[in-house]
Amino acid sequence: MTARRFDPTRRLLIAGGGASLALAGCGFKLREAPNFAFHTIALAETSPYLKQLKRAIEVTGTLKVLPMAEASNAEAVFDLLGESRDRVVLSTNSAGQVREMQLYLRVRFRVRTPAGKELIAPSLVEQWRDITYNETAALAKENEEQLLYRDMTSDVVQQTLRRLAAVKAV
Repeated sequence: MTARRFDPTRRLLIAGGGASLALAGCGFKLREAPNFAFHTIALAETSPYLKQLKRAIEVTGTLKVLPMAEASNAEAVFDLLGESRDRVVLSTNSAGQVREMQLYLRVRFRVRTPAGKELIAPSLVEQWRDITYNETAALAKENEEQLLYRDMTSDVVQQTLRRLAAVKAV
């Protein structure tokens, strides 16, 4: 009696089918574009965070961004209460030179209607990253720091979009 063998493509097909059934059973779903309870939002473009937020909102295609001068015509108004970038020294060597730092990005905002009804109470979103430092490569570390801040800004923008989508009624 000869043993029946499965060819490699059939095995791959069976494994892929099993994996997709397992993912479907656990409730896995790809992230979709957010649905907002309002159709227009006013925000200023005074910082890199706000410029990136505006681009991210416009990409969704479901929400129109108005300049702050037209806030009275918008259903929601995005107020940036504060944005700060900080560096904290984590460690130094025996000569007192910095070896590790922690970079912080903190953004405070609120969302309201033009009439003053609060849709999102004042909220804080923050990100931080650790970075090593070397005086001999100061320019390279400065560029790395800027890349990390850009990455943190993207993360904060995504968190902000999820909070905007969580508003259920205007």
